[in-house]
Amino acid sequence: MNQLLVGKFITQKRKEKNLTQEQLAEKIGVSNKTISKWETGKCMPDYSVIELLCEELNITLAELMNGEEDEKSIHTYDNEQIVEMLKEIQNLKTKKKLIIGFILLVMGGVMMALSQICGGTDIQDFLSGVMLGLSIGEFLAGFFLLAYYLAYKNKRK
Repeated sequence: MNQLLVGKFITQKRKEKNLTQEQLAEKIGVSNKTISKWETGKCMPDYSVIELLCEELNITLAELMNGEEDEKSIHTYDNEQIVEMLKEIQNLKTKKKLIIGFILLVMGGVMMALSQICGGTDIQDFLSGVMLGLSIGEFLAGFFLLAYYLAYKNKRK
C-alpha cells in the first residue's frame, strides 16, 4: 500500500467529481486539513470514515488501497479485511503511545530521584536542576500521552 499513490488517487477522484477538499471533508465529516494530509500521502484515512470516503468518490475499498481503478489493478482485497487491517494498524499506533507514555513517566521518576541525590558543588547543583527540569518534562509528556490514549480509547467505544 503506497500512501502517495493512494493520495494521488483520492485527489484524482475528488477532482473528477468537481469537489473541493472542503466540500469532500464536509460530506464525510472530517476537516479539509485531513483531506489534504490524505492527498499528500502524509497519512491514510481512518477506518471509521473510509467506507464513506469510498462511497463519496464512487470507488471500492480495494481501489482506494491500490491507488488505482480495479481494471488496472492486480491486487484483490475483501472490504472487511481492509477495514479490519486499518483498525488494527491504528490500534497498534495508539498502543505504542501508551507504552511510550509509561516509559516517560518511569524515566521522569528516575531522573527526579537522581536530581535529589546530586548536589553539593555549583556544578552538581546545576546538573541536579537540569535533571529536575528534564524529569518534569518527561512526566508531562508521559501524562499527556496516557491522557491521549485514554481519550482515544473512550472515543472508540
